[in-house]
Amino acid sequence: MCNLYRMTSNAQAIAQLFRAETGGRNLPALGDIYPDQDAPVVVSNAAGRSLELMRWGWPPFGEVKRPITNVRNLASPMWRGALADPARRCLVPVTAFSEWSAAPDAKTGRKRKHWFDVPADPLFAFAGLWRPTDQGPRFAFLTCAPNETVGRVHPKAMPVILRGGEAFDRWLTADGAGAAEMQVALADDLMCEIAGDEPPGSQASLF
Repeated sequence: MCNLYRMTSNAQAIAQLFRAETGGRNLPALGDIYPDQDAPVVVSNAAGRSLELMRWGWPPFGEVKRPITNVRNLASPMWRGALADPARRCLVPVTAFSEWSAAPDAKTGRKRKHWFDVPADPLFAFAGLWRPTDQGPRFAFLTCAPNETVGRVHPKAMPVILRGGEAFDRWLTADGAGAAEMQVALADDLMCEIAGDEPPGSQASLF
């Protein structure tokens, strides 16, 4: 389960790669984005694509007490409606993401954060879904069985990663079945683990 990522790029880079209108907004470097924090997403509408601010975490329901951050079972009634509607899909800009090790570190006895990125793509996206709520829009993103790069650290799941161009277009326009087919891991040769040094900036005021 991915519950931490970074978006240290800027609105201009998002506008260019995602072909999105920013409305003149800018973004600070978001070094650590955790669940229940606001983050930028790109949505499609009648006017094209726009950069919006949403809170990370689908509203909890039933016995679930925390916001739901990751989407795995696309057959669940919770996700079917949003997945079937291209207007309820979104692109979540990302520069790196973290997974906790499955086993504790032999030296410290504690689990360790491992960071991953896509070297050829300083800015990429998670495949996201969103919904309106009384407290404002909320989003979550798809996960899938991991590739070997992530799986050796976190064998349960990894985010569904989209690179620019055709993948963005397909996610925002395909029918439900076509969107579900995109729930696959990015190829290992496109990813790597990176050092977990502190990134620039922090979760400052957005927009």
